[in-house]
Amino acid sequence: MDKFLIKGPCKIKGQVLISGSKNAALPILASTILFDKAVTIENLPRVRDIDTMLKLLQSLGSKIQFFDNKKTVKITKNKKQKILAPYSLVKTMRAGILVLGPMIAKHNKSITSLPGGCLIGARPVNYHLNALKKLGMNFSIKKGYIHAFSKGKLKGANIKFSNISVGGTENSIIAACLATGKTILKNAAIEPEIKDLTNFLNSAGAKIKWIGKRTCQIIGVNSLNPTTYSVMGDRIETGTFCVAATLTKGDLTIKNFNPKLIQTELNLLKRSGAKIKTNKNEIKIKGPQKIKSINSIVTKEYPNFPTDLQAQFMVLMCKANGRSSITESIFENRFMHVAELKRLGAKIVIKNKKATIEGNTDFIGAELMSSDLRASVALVLAAIISRGQSVINRIYHLDRGYEKIENKLKKIGVKIKRLS
Repeated sequence: MDKFLIKGPCKIKGQVLISGSKNAALPILASTILFDKAVTIENLPRVRDIDTMLKLLQSLGSKIQFFDNKKTVKITKNKKQKILAPYSLVKTMRAGILVLGPMIAKHNKSITSLPGGCLIGARPVNYHLNALKKLGMNFSIKKGYIHAFSKGKLKGANIKFSNISVGGTENSIIAACLATGKTILKNAAIEPEIKDLTNFLNSAGAKIKWIGKRTCQIIGVNSLNPTTYSVMGDRIETGTFCVAATLTKGDLTIKNFNPKLIQTELNLLKRSGAKIKTNKNEIKIKGPQKIKSINSIVTKEYPNFPTDLQAQFMVLMCKANGRSSITESIFENRFMHVAELKRLGAKIVIKNKKATIEGNTDFIGAELMSSDLRASVALVLAAIISRGQSVINRIYHLDRGYEKIENKLKKIGVKIKRLS
């Protein structure tokens, strides 16, 4: 099993090119089930979750052709389509559930495994199921599989989510594209990755528009047209590199990402002392000599502070000049990185959903264990600023969401090796 060996402390300097967004690409790929003709998707990240989704599409009857070092795929339908999304493929990623909506919309039936992914909480699929039920899907759950069918085409409906659900919003938008009539989603998630999904579908002739801050209208069409679409840059990878530069008194230029999409995160980094300049698709960031503490960071749905950057900001606050706190309001079990940070010397107390962090921590290198995707990268950041050598085990979590992160880090001054 691969691991990272990192020798710290390191100062980050140079330029990094952001990969395509995993969280935008996954629903876009799932939605290709709706199409009869070829679709081309560009700027895909080379990460494990994308490979898994492509294997899942192949198992359902799609033909996949790769171009541009696998960053571009052309997806064509085989004549024979299958309806089983097996546990063996869905177990490693939450996004496997996103094939349910398009399969019901296109084929009126589906057998989809309940999903897997990181162990960071329940992430209930009931938001998906309840929304799709309102569109006309019937279902039962047997032996870990959702057995679903509809009597003919799905029908447009008014759907209000009791809680904001990113995956539930995506599945509903995709399914409603081919439903008859009008669908209105209220209290929908509005992450940039969802806007990227709707932009992609609209480029193929879907009729989707946002008619309020969290209200989405979809008017069903009979079919979608062939299209070529480039996936947006990865918001969480961008935020991670911004934190890395701030942590290390670094001087970093980040390219291939629209800074307007992470204003909340950039404002927090400015409060911590970072100097930031932005252009259209570029961020220039310089870390401060002394990091300022930020009291009461709270994770919330977009456009607020994202849960996927909580662990990285916790490392930053460990080096700040005073006490700070982070409250995790999205997922339970998302402080699993804290025990590992303590092995490096962090002083963090957790009470319920709130972590209180003492600053001015002097990290000393140690052997560490990854628990989930974003916790893994937080351990990498901590190792970069630790004195001495750190080993990070179980980095397959990282490979699910970060494209060759060790190569990008090496180019900007980090002493990192992958060991098999």
